[in-house]
Amino acid sequence: MAFQMQAVAVGWQVYDLTHSAFQLGMVGLVQYVPIVVFTLLAGQVADRYDRRKVFGASIAVQGAASLVLAAGSHGHWLSVSGIFSVVAVVGAARAFQGPASQALTPTLVPAALVPKAVAWSSGAFQTATIIGPSVGGLLYAFGAQAPYATAAALALAGAGLTAMVRPQREERARPAATFSSVFSGIHFIRGHPVILGSISLDLFAVLLGGATALLPVFARDILHVGAWGLGALRSAPAVGSLAMSVLLGRRPPHEGVGGKMFAAVIAFGITTIIFGLSRSFALSLATLVLMGAADTVSVVIRASLVQLETPDVMRGRVGAVNYLFVGTSNQLGEFESGVTAALFGTVPATVLGGVGTLVVALAWMRMFPALRSFDRFRMGIGRGSVR
Repeated sequence: MAFQMQAVAVGWQVYDLTHSAFQLGMVGLVQYVPIVVFTLLAGQVADRYDRRKVFGASIAVQGAASLVLAAGSHGHWLSVSGIFSVVAVVGAARAFQGPASQALTPTLVPAALVPKAVAWSSGAFQTATIIGPSVGGLLYAFGAQAPYATAAALALAGAGLTAMVRPQREERARPAATFSSVFSGIHFIRGHPVILGSISLDLFAVLLGGATALLPVFARDILHVGAWGLGALRSAPAVGSLAMSVLLGRRPPHEGVGGKMFAAVIAFGITTIIFGLSRSFALSLATLVLMGAADTVSVVIRASLVQLETPDVMRGRVGAVNYLFVGTSNQLGEFESGVTAALFGTVPATVLGGVGTLVVALAWMRMFPALRSFDRFRMGIGRGSVR
């Protein structure tokens, strides 16, 4: 919730200061660069140390970053370059958060319940994603420092609450801290076409189809709904995602898993195109809701595949690669959207992104037949060693 509040405030503040779609894209880039630099190392850390402590520390750093943004906005000394610097620190912290959180989840429930756990976890996250942007947009009316300060308080509280998490502890071998072990997650994924196909499909779909970075432009210049409308637009995908998470939590996919993932990505591309062409606030909200629902199907299937097909001793490093190529695709997609919007315009850039998503989905169906025909999750994997 803190991260979502901060994201909507950063986007609005940067656009308010610069009126530049390109600068909005830069927000994504400055988060992406430190994630690229640190994520593989973070996977090694997640496999060697207490994942709960790594997770909590990364959230605490993000809370401290929000405090800096709040102080700078209140004192009127925070420049755009200063915002970018703080956002880069947030990106570095999230580089360590992602692998630790992904590797932690399967240790909390039996393997057979992992798909349900992923769906309910996604639902909890999306609940915060619904509330966060809306509250952030409302608080922004009192100045940028208001959502930043609230985000800081929530992040620091979240860091403290991680101490209450109690994994079912298992003895796991700690990998030797060698240069080759840092890249072992990449080697593991390359040897498993189903995992490689699911990760790369999600990467390119979000990279091309994500319109989140351009929402401030749609809110102000196309739909004319202001800061509150921006908060509603950012929350809309989470509404669809939450509804789908509840459905998948009760009835997780058991058959035709690969085909359902491709169908979801195609639906994501189609709704992106409709959103780009829409001039109605109600229609835009509806398409974003559907976009969030489609994305959640893809996310739950991919996350379940990665976690169930990976031994626990490798989950941190494999999760790091997964986070690097999928978790960061939102930030890289924001940069891509900003650049294409600056070159071609906001609406053409969004429509082209949706078309690109459809092209990728069709191409991946041919390139990864094992993923297309993948039927059921295997529930007996996850505790063994890896050669």
